[in-house]
Amino acid sequence: MRGVIFDGKQTQVVDDLEIREPGPGEVLVAISAAGLCHSDLSVVDGTIPFPVPVVLGHEGAGVVEAVGVGVTHVEPGDHVSLSTLANCGTCAECDRGRPTMCRKAIGMPQRPFTRAGQSLYQFASNSAFAERTLVKAVQAVRIPKDIPMASAALIGCGVLTGVGAVLNRARVDRGESVVVIGTGGIGLNVIQGARLAGALTVVAVDSNPAKEGVARRFGATHFLSSTEGVREILPTGADHAFECVGRVELVRQAIDLLDRHGQAVLLGVPPAAAEASFLVSSMYLDKSILGCRYGAARPQRDIALYAQLYREGRLLLDELVTETYPVEDFEKAAADASAGRVARAVLTF
Repeated sequence: MRGVIFDGKQTQVVDDLEIREPGPGEVLVAISAAGLCHSDLSVVDGTIPFPVPVVLGHEGAGVVEAVGVGVTHVEPGDHVSLSTLANCGTCAECDRGRPTMCRKAIGMPQRPFTRAGQSLYQFASNSAFAERTLVKAVQAVRIPKDIPMASAALIGCGVLTGVGAVLNRARVDRGESVVVIGTGGIGLNVIQGARLAGALTVVAVDSNPAKEGVARRFGATHFLSSTEGVREILPTGADHAFECVGRVELVRQAIDLLDRHGQAVLLGVPPAAAEASFLVSSMYLDKSILGCRYGAARPQRDIALYAQLYREGRLLLDELVTETYPVEDFEKAAADASAGRVARAVLTF
């Protein structure tokens, strides 16, 4: 079968991948579409360290092909959106409704794929850049069959992370103000999360002026090409500032833009050893800096919720899909994503 692999030096599309049958508690999914996220590119450029060789991809949707013993919530033929969260479901954090904090869901890559007798790692417990992938049952969330696969694919990462950061982590309230630095796939979902939460002022910041139209479509009330003009819109600062790029100087700007009791939420992914600085004295008015893993998501609940909001016209998905590419055109899709020419590139099988 086809798939996109990274061997530590280069990426390539191959057609001789093999995958094992599902074991107990596992689901085999035939991938229909997969979003190309910057996290995939960050593995290739070394920003995110990951063992190789690895089958890339972590934002996908498809059709259940087979299930292992004990799987009852999905069956062959179901359409599913996949999460990257292979949490155990039984530890204290899972029991408290914090599956993103499950220690068995972090740093334990499996190797369900083989190629020419060599085993390959699975990226983010998902590897959606393959015609078929194998996930834990908890990662497969059934969705209505009338949702286009290219749109459904984006729920499992970009939407969960961006919208979830607003609703679950920051808990933005009605009438509050939000600044979003970076309007790529994650930033746009933060913007529409702020709209869903009832934020009154949503300032989108992006150095590319061509992104203003889509930012406003998703719910931005203002658009700036830098953070310098934010104080003219919000003289006392923002209630919430989301950094969605992954640059330490922008982390500092997000913190400096906060009003009293404001929160800076970090969503961008800088290099693993990157350090950011801030004025300690600026934090004493109950300001906070929040890390955020995967939008503090509860995927079985949240994916189903976002799918329903989409069907009601309240959550935008189709507008995120700037371009679709057959998997053979992975290099072109990656180049377009890296250059910011697309909000989200989607690979199709």
